[in-house]
Amino acid sequence: MCEICLNAALASRSRRGFLKAGGGLALAAYLTAQGGLPALAQGTNAPQPVSGDEALKRLLDGNARYTANQPNERDFSAGRAARVGSQYPFASIVSCADSRIAPELAFDQGAGELFVVRVAGNFVNEDGLASLEYGALVLGSQLIMVLGHTNCGAVSSTINVVKNNTQLPGHLPSLIDAIRPAVLSAQKEQAADLLKAATVANVKLNVEKLKNATPILSQRVAEKKLVVAGGLYDLATGKVSLV
Repeated sequence: MCEICLNAALASRSRRGFLKAGGGLALAAYLTAQGGLPALAQGTNAPQPVSGDEALKRLLDGNARYTANQPNERDFSAGRAARVGSQYPFASIVSCADSRIAPELAFDQGAGELFVVRVAGNFVNEDGLASLEYGALVLGSQLIMVLGHTNCGAVSSTINVVKNNTQLPGHLPSLIDAIRPAVLSAQKEQAADLLKAATVANVKLNVEKLKNATPILSQRVAEKKLVVAGGLYDLATGKVSLV
């Protein structure tokens, strides 16, 4: 999101009582009012008042359609004009940047339904956290899924660095540093499949990081206004399993 769009969105919410005293940022009347508005229909653009658990079920149902090769038919031009002025994603996804994964396809969702943050290794840094806070607080997403995947190159590279002290060029070491705690955790478990164990550990560590991220996400989790879940995408089958 560009700075102009972000400023405009926050300014709009401020005018409608978006900011409250005590505990920092909290839900505005704008988001509270979504509960009485209709869900998104084909070709429309309206808030989707679903709980975090309902959002998770919607994702898993969509993935079941995807793996069965029975996706919903969509007219991608429908609702395009309506989406110009606003967006109402029902879920946020922290996904790896791997080109073999497309969350919208994997969960069989259309344009405007998922708010996706992508980075190699599907970990949460400061920029990603800010984006997810925006998705939860401003856009009203009540679910965040951290989505890892099998045969992740970023995790595999981190294992190589940890085991062999390999030196990587450019800014790659910062990526390795973010994933290193998961590899070290998996090593302690003495897992037979270190890559899979480290991939799952990486998902779980970032789920906990998001649940405890102050001041916004942790408060919403405590108030049961946000669910944070972890998933593992199997490259061979396309199936997403909760972890």
